Amino acid sequence: MTRPAIIAIDGPAASGKTTLALSLAHDLGYLYFDTGVMYRAVTLLALQSGVSLSDEAAVTHLAETCDIDVVPPTADDGRACTVRLNGEDVTWAIREHEIDTQVSIPSAYPGVRKAMTEQQRRIGERGQVVMVGRDIGTVVLPHAELKIYLDASVAARARRRWQESQRNGKADPYETILEAMKRRDTIDSQRAVAPLRPADDAYVVDSTALDAEAVYERVQRIMDSW
Repeated sequence: MTRPAIIAIDGPAASGKTTLALSLAHDLGYLYFDTGVMYRAVTLLALQSGVSLSDEAAVTHLAETCDIDVVPPTADDGRACTVRLNGEDVTWAIREHEIDTQVSIPSAYPGVRKAMTEQQRRIGERGQVVMVGRDIGTVVLPHAELKIYLDASVAARARRRWQESQRNGKADPYETILEAMKRRDTIDSQRAVAPLRPADDAYVVDSTALDAEAVYERVQRIMDSW
């Protein structure tokens, strides 16, 4: 059976994109590439460098000159991949709550998105890849053979992120996560450059009332009829 060489999975935070993409990549033997790690890395670099995230020119310069690499896992600690920023392993550092609440700021800058999109596209065009993000099917790889837009209510997504923080030993209150997610959704969907939206030819899957297995089965049925 023919399989799509490029699978693009878009959607808001905590909609289940990562779980779905990891399962697909594993079963197909494809590369798993969460493009959001690039924007998280730029955000981390700005914070570490003392660059204000509101300084668009300075943040854009960081994005254009930094070295971000994504490789298979180099440690057996639950990571799906290893993310290196200028040679340093920042896989877990970019998952901190502070990054969660601020990553939408640099990701809305045209220059930052251009710099990251060029790197993402080069990786994706090699084929046999499952790419996860917010604008893969609309901007990065609009020619992807299969596009999935995974959605869920903001309450359900905040609950998932809260449960994840609890498992990782964090104490972030649910209400704090919910409000941060609402703000991020607003920024992502209303930005002038590459706003969050499903591609016209994407399959939209609502995961609000579905567990990970049910979401995977639904997408598998889509692929079987593809």
